[in-house]
Parts: sequence; structure tokens; C-alpha cells
Amino acid sequence: MLHSAISPEEFRIVCVEVMDEEWLHSEEQVRSLLDLVREQAGTHRSVHPFMRMVAEQALRPSEARALRVSDVVLLERDLGRLAARHNGIVREVPLQPQVAVFLREWISESGLREADLLFPGTGGGPLSASVYEQMWQQAQEAVLPRDELYSWRLGEPISILRDSCLVKWLRMGISSVTVAEWAGVPPSWLALRYPHCFRTEKVEIDWDHLTEAMALPDLRKS
Repeated sequence: MLHSAISPEEFRIVCVEVMDEEWLHSEEQVRSLLDLVREQAGTHRSVHPFMRMVAEQALRPSEARALRVSDVVLLERDLGRLAARHNGIVREVPLQPQVAVFLREWISESGLREADLLFPGTGGGPLSASVYEQMWQQAQEAVLPRDELYSWRLGEPISILRDSCLVKWLRMGISSVTVAEWAGVPPSWLALRYPHCFRTEKVEIDWDHLTEAMALPDLRKS
């Protein structure tokens, strides 16, 4: 018996966890969460811009945390791009105009240099995961509904912001191929992760017409 080998990448795609629509955050909830984080940031100023990059550029938290100023290219007319890294692979991600403006101000006001982390933690080192996770948990408890129907959402990791952004792009009509390139995933991963974005309405099939169209022409003997 022949057995076909499955590559590690194919195995990861097969094992994608489905993200149902009700798990995602609305745009209003995302804005409220980020606003609260900004208000409560205190000395941890980098937490808000870090979360904003996850929420508006659909970066993985690990990618946003590792960004350096040199990874960001800011152009004229509020355009720009950044280099995101995941598993040793670098991809170019176009910046949303509002994010480009925000980053230009953030870099200038924070006095960051080319070699600096874009979102440094205390003392200039990496942003502490325990710090931003605690602030994220507090924001969820303050913003999200706490009734029996939605209380389970309070434990969602910060990566839910990335999921919500990717779904928003798909709903805007951006092609799945483009969204996949920006997110650093195969297009098939999007279909498996967010099946509700790819469902179509039931169409009445004209079976008689289909049979006629698919029929092979009569074979005639020479």
C-alpha cells in the first residue's frame, strides 16, 4: 500500500483551529479595548502602540514585539511598509495610512533610533509579555460583556485582535490571496480558520441543463 507523505506545512494547515464568527471582536470593541489600554499604560507606554499593530496590521504578537525601527519604512502621503519576521521568513506588509501616521509620531516622540526596538520595554529591552498580557486581561474585563453568554471570551489571548483584523479585511472584499500575503499564511489557512467568510448562499442547480452541458458528444464510427 502506498502512503503519501505530508509536509510539516501541510500538517499545520490540516490542524488549523476554526475561529467562529462569535469569537471575534467588533470594531467598536477593539477601539474600546485599545483606548482603555492607552489610558492605563502609565510607564508602559509601548503596550498601546504594540497592541495597535496587532489589531490594525494583523501582526502576530511575536512579530510586533520583535520589530525594530529599521524594519519600518515611512514614505510620503502617509504611506509606508514594514518587514515582519516569522519562523525565519521576512515578508513585506503595507502600512495602513492611519498606522503610518501613528508610527511616525510614535518614533519621533519616543526618540527612537534605527537599531532600537519599535516597542521597547522598560530599559529599552523587549516588551514584557507578562506586562501586556495583564493589561490586556484588565481591558477585557472592563470592556467585554460579562453575562453568561459571553463570559468565556474574557480569556481570549491578544492574538484575537489579529483574527478580528484578518476577518475585517476579508469582509471588505480584499482578495484572500492578498490577505494571506499580508498575514504570512497560505490562502487555504484562511479558509480553514474563518470558514464563515467563505460560505456562499445556496444556489438552485438546474440539473437538466448541467447534464446537457457536461454530456460528451456521441462517438461515431469512421
